[in-house]
Amino acid sequence: MASQQTLSEVLNRLDKAVATLEDAIDRQMDVRENYRDAEEEVQRMNSDRSRLAGELDAAESRSERLEDVNKEVSRRLVTAMETIRAVLDR
Repeated sequence: MASQQTLSEVLNRLDKAVATLEDAIDRQMDVRENYRDAEEEVQRMNSDRSRLAGELDAAESRSERLEDVNKEVSRRLVTAMETIRAVLDR
């Protein structure tokens, strides 16, 4: 009977060990899934960052062109006003 009880105890310990191992495997799989999700999010963020950097470069280029055009328009307006004043002063 003692060996029967010992066998039961060993089987119980084995069942507990297997359950603990299964739990550890489940946790590891969850960690890997979370890691994979995080990696995908980082890739999306890098893609967004690249796209936004391109858009920012385009916007800065457009802003520089608009500034140049604005300076040219301002220069022409000053020239036109000076011409009008000269004509009116005569």
